[in-house]
Amino acid sequence: MITPTALAGQGLLKAYLEIERPQVADPVVPLRFNPAEYVLQKTNNFAEIAIPGLESPPLQFVRGAAETLSVEFLVDTSDTLEDVRKKYVDKLRNLLRIDPELHAPPIVRFIWDRDLFRGVLASLDATYVLFTPDGVPLRAKLAAKLTEYRPAEVQVREIDRRSPDVEKSYTVRRGDTLSGIAAALYRDPTRWRAIAQANGIVDPRRIAPGRELTVPALRVVPPRRKL
Repeated sequence: MITPTALAGQGLLKAYLEIERPQVADPVVPLRFNPAEYVLQKTNNFAEIAIPGLESPPLQFVRGAAETLSVEFLVDTSDTLEDVRKKYVDKLRNLLRIDPELHAPPIVRFIWDRDLFRGVLASLDATYVLFTPDGVPLRAKLAAKLTEYRPAEVQVREIDRRSPDVEKSYTVRRGDTLSGIAAALYRDPTRWRAIAQANGIVDPRRIAPGRELTVPALRVVPPRRKL
């Protein structure tokens, strides 16, 4: 086990940003100091269902919102007297520019103790607080906000497809029966007729291995409430 004392002896792990897409020769965007904190925020959107006579409206889930990462970086070149803009700030500002290959800003990862966040830089505020006598900035406080990037196809793959009220596909394997498929996907072997009807199967005992079946969604009927 790594103790705090042992970790201190190895030196602090450096936080940095890494450009994932597009591929570039030097993808690492360095940071001078580790941030003091970062904030991850995830929200959902709900709609209020207007029902007359109720004290508070029921809520209907609409969709999730993109997760965001808010973090402040301190960059400093007071030891070398270099322009902090050229050394650090401009590299971060470039993450806001539209890449000609993607037709969008680059996709980046924020990495510290692990791969913490994947997204795009949504905003960057730079506050310059230390200067040379000639006015060259040597230190800047950077407030960055990243927005989560998760392609639609990735999210679709992550959806729980075992639910019987979601249409899905199934590839027949040797020894499969419609009742067995219904038991696995509907949790009810008597529902095999829904699969047979959706796929035009006349003889449920004869389904060829390798055939792609459409497994239709089942309409879930809520139980009747007693008056």
